[in-house]
Amino acid sequence: STAQTKIAHINTTQLVESMPEMKTAQAEIERLTKTYEAEIKTMATELQNKIKQYQAEVDTKTDEENATRGQEVQTMEQSIRQYQGQAQQDLQKKEADLLKPIFENAKSSIYKVAKAQGFQYVLDSTQGSGVLVADGKDLLADVKSELGF
Repeated sequence: STAQTKIAHINTTQLVESMPEMKTAQAEIERLTKTYEAEIKTMATELQNKIKQYQAEVDTKTDEENATRGQEVQTMEQSIRQYQGQAQQDLQKKEADLLKPIFENAKSSIYKVAKAQGFQYVLDSTQGSGVLVADGKDLLADVKSELGF
């Protein structure tokens, strides 16, 4: 008699979203996002005020002073763009750092449950997902051998 392959399934997205750590991580990311947005808004307001002031005073300044002020405005605009880019990178890194252990925890729990219940394969029923292998033979080496490499 051949051993029957046992297959289970789980919606990992639903699982992860329902984990308490996920709510904590999302709150942290949201808090950080708001902090960056407030800082960018402050910088933008400062820039707008400077532009208004310089436009109002343009006729009372020399060409050289106006050119210098124009450069100053460009430098401010550039530093806002750089800050936005850096904020975006920081947020992405923070999100990855916060989510990685959550996904690892979910995966290891799926593995433990599957193993305890005798499942060799766990299919991820999240739309567009692949298969999570809980336990079972990896055929990669045998298939490579069959294909001659």
